[in-house]
Amino acid sequence: MGTAPHRLSEWVRNTGFGEEIGTLVADNARIRQEKTTAAMHAACGTMEVDADTANQWLPTPDAEVSDWLSDAYGLEGTAATDCYNAGVVNKKLLATAERDTLKANALYSRALIRIQSIDGRLPTTTTTTNNTPGNILG
Repeated sequence: MGTAPHRLSEWVRNTGFGEEIGTLVADNARIRQEKTTAAMHAACGTMEVDADTANQWLPTPDAEVSDWLSDAYGLEGTAATDCYNAGVVNKKLLATAERDTLKANALYSRALIRIQSIDGRLPTTTTTTNNTPGNILG
């Protein structure tokens, strides 16, 4: 079993948490770049699958991190549905989806900071370019 930091470190390592977060952050950025309905549908569908995949690794050994990630993955699912339904023509619904992805990103940052405060290390994400506390998601 080990200490709380050890359990959390093992969870991060065994689940590919950093890569999952990096993938979701990239998915979130992608929906702001798509120009056709077909491309938007593909991006939103990918986001939904990626959020569902990440959600399967919950709970974490830390209740706060689990709560934040659960909320973030839920926001991702809602955003994916909204952006799929919006396509590129319903700007109001697309803006709602984008707001939800920003909220999810904030929850990811909160979870990463909490993990670092427990484990002493910041999980490496595929979007992390600088692992200092001021630059969590690159």
